[in-house]
Amino acid sequence: MHASVNVSSHSLGPLFSGLPEDELREIASKAVTRTYARNAVVIRQGDLTGSLYVILSGKVKVCLGDESGKELILDIKGAGAYFGEMAIDDGPRSATVVTLEQARFAVISKSDFAHILHDHPDISLHVIKDLVHLVRGLNKSVSGLTMLDVYGRVSRLLLESAVPHDGKLVIAEKLTQKEMASRLGASREMINRILRSLAAGGYINVEKKRITINKALPPHW
Repeated sequence: MHASVNVSSHSLGPLFSGLPEDELREIASKAVTRTYARNAVVIRQGDLTGSLYVILSGKVKVCLGDESGKELILDIKGAGAYFGEMAIDDGPRSATVVTLEQARFAVISKSDFAHILHDHPDISLHVIKDLVHLVRGLNKSVSGLTMLDVYGRVSRLLLESAVPHDGKLVIAEKLTQKEMASRLGASREMINRILRSLAAGGYINVEKKRITINKALPPHW
């Protein structure tokens, strides 16, 4: 990692766009540049650090991980984007940021960033809008993960309830969508959507509440 103090006021990205040139120069003077090689961890989830990073060049991934090594990528960011703004609340880092290629950053300390937000409401509004966009994206991701989980549970319930009949697996009992939703802890609407997807894929036939399994069900979608 290489560090210096030579940051151009014109390279700070859209977050600071619209500020007068003298204020841009002042912000740039407080920043330190850092260069990281590919696959380097810039910040780590759980760390108690508090700087804002503006990407001058290169790309990074923002991700969550667990002890088993599984990774969920939240976002890919390139030149002009920024990260680290959530550390302004003094809490630990909420995600890990790793470079996808050699990348160069302008790094602004938490105290300097706090003063910038206080002195420039337009920048504060920009950050708030970006955070709202992030939350919307996370909600969508969580919804998708929930959907995958319920697909697996629906498949397992259908297989456990089915019995062989004329060379196929048939669910003889009257298994309504409401009952399935209650047993699986899901909404009736989601169960209906999953059953329609399975039928459209040729996995099942649903006729008069009787379900026939035509081929091996996917454990998840």
